[in-house]
Amino acid sequence: MRRRRSASVGVRDVSFRAEDGRITGLLGPNGAGKTTTMRMMAGLIQPDAGRVRIDGLDSTRDAGVARGRLGVLGDPRGLYPRLSARENIAYYAALQGLGPDATARRIEELDEALALGPLLDRRTEGFSQGERMKTALARALIHDPPNLLLDEPSNGLDVMATRALRATLRHLASPAGGGKCIVLSSHVMSEVAQLCDEIVIVARGRTVARGSVATLCAAAGEADFEEAFVRLAFGDVQQDGMPGPTRPL
Repeated sequence: MRRRRSASVGVRDVSFRAEDGRITGLLGPNGAGKTTTMRMMAGLIQPDAGRVRIDGLDSTRDAGVARGRLGVLGDPRGLYPRLSARENIAYYAALQGLGPDATARRIEELDEALALGPLLDRRTEGFSQGERMKTALARALIHDPPNLLLDEPSNGLDVMATRALRATLRHLASPAGGGKCIVLSSHVMSEVAQLCDEIVIVARGRTVARGSVATLCAAAGEADFEEAFVRLAFGDVQQDGMPGPTRPL
């Protein structure tokens, strides 16, 4: 996929496949093209070249159906501050075509899964980052989509909220949680290394490496994942079939 904006190019050549029941991480430095890639996957912007497929559906030609198979958690969370968490979630349920009874059932299920508890009937104005994240995640899950796109989901969260988020995502990817396909972007290497089954390293708008932590460390000839990331993203190391990274100016 490729995206051009004015004279600058945000994404030149990013390519990967995300599988059901697995967490795929987009890892790269700031400005690498992660958020632009996520927005193309969500159908918010159209690539100038290449294709994005969601469960076999073209995200441009079949935009409406493809979006219905996605739950998207962006940054910032975009909650309506004068509405309660329940009302925020119900509003998105209506946008997804759920009726009142189905919405009520799904909110009960999400309350149990995410431990929303007393948050549900509080206005979201004044929520902590962790409370905002939990509400936004419930909103993204209200229509029980098979695929989740999460852009910097732990941004601004404290240690405990981050741990809770990781546990939730692992559950959602497991058979017990529906075996969802989860794609998340991050620039935090430790988070991606702990959480993701597959890691796609993006640098200067290109995919420069992909694989597990062990695979990427082996490709870079490094025992430490941080050192492997630096070599793969900024050095002269490349995997077979991947374009070589460009050292930043």
